[in-house]
Amino acid sequence: FLSKIQIQTMSSKEERTSALSRKQRKFLQFWKKNLENYKNFKINKIVSTENQIPSQEWLEKYEKVKSILVPPVSFEEIYSQKEAFGKKLFILNMGEVHFPTGEILVRDPLYFLHRDQLPYFQKVPTGKFPLNTLVVEVEENDYRYVSTRVKFSDKKAVSYTEALVGDENLDDDLEEGDFFGFFADAGLATIVDVKTRDAYCDFREKWHKEHPEDVYIYNGLFAEEFAKSYKENPQFQTECGDWINFKIPNTDLSVPMIQSGFGDGLYPVYFGYDENNEVCEVVIEYFDLELTFGQEEE
Repeated sequence: FLSKIQIQTMSSKEERTSALSRKQRKFLQFWKKNLENYKNFKINKIVSTENQIPSQEWLEKYEKVKSILVPPVSFEEIYSQKEAFGKKLFILNMGEVHFPTGEILVRDPLYFLHRDQLPYFQKVPTGKFPLNTLVVEVEENDYRYVSTRVKFSDKKAVSYTEALVGDENLDDDLEEGDFFGFFADAGLATIVDVKTRDAYCDFREKWHKEHPEDVYIYNGLFAEEFAKSYKENPQFQTECGDWINFKIPNTDLSVPMIQSGFGDGLYPVYFGYDENNEVCEVVIEYFDLELTFGQEEE
């Protein structure tokens, strides 16, 4: 179990490339909020050329441990249910995402979406695909986002494994339930293609040049976009807005920004594979329904 001191002295790359248990994730969610310099970190910063990641040695290790890096549930099954652990479930359509190259990544869009962020080594089909989020009604008029899914085909996923970049430390003693994940420091998640990543960085840099008085782009731009989202699509949102699918001006690309479950924290991403072992979906998991509500039902 990681101590407070270990967390405070852990580098950004060490954190991302080390596996975390679900209990450790809850611990990190608490302490990371108090780290003054964490916002200056750039997770997944390239330390070598992209064609060296993943290495053949890493891929050989991955084949031995990938069966451990799996979700605790079948997302295919949970997305077909209307209720779980006494809680009502809903599907929220958030429009489409465009993956022109098939090289994708999931990050916090406000703090950790930079040009030097590496995509997952698993490529996905190119094109435009539906973006849906699973919502749970915690209490009356209190909704939380459980996970977000992008489906690439109509085929059902029969297996899942965690989405990885290819430089994670696989020498750790991995156990069932461990994951690497990505860190959300603004309580938001996005899933984008590398082309979208670069277009968004271009837009953000241009915006800051045109608005030198606004240090934080959320206050100067996105707060209004979230409020507009609530006004246009109030279902399953709070008044400030809980999601947007921001279209980058003068492009056909968009950056979804989605409330990550219960806020800041570490969250895993999984690829789903069909019976032919073809990737058919990708899922961002914000929290485990059974871990969160299973004991309540008992």
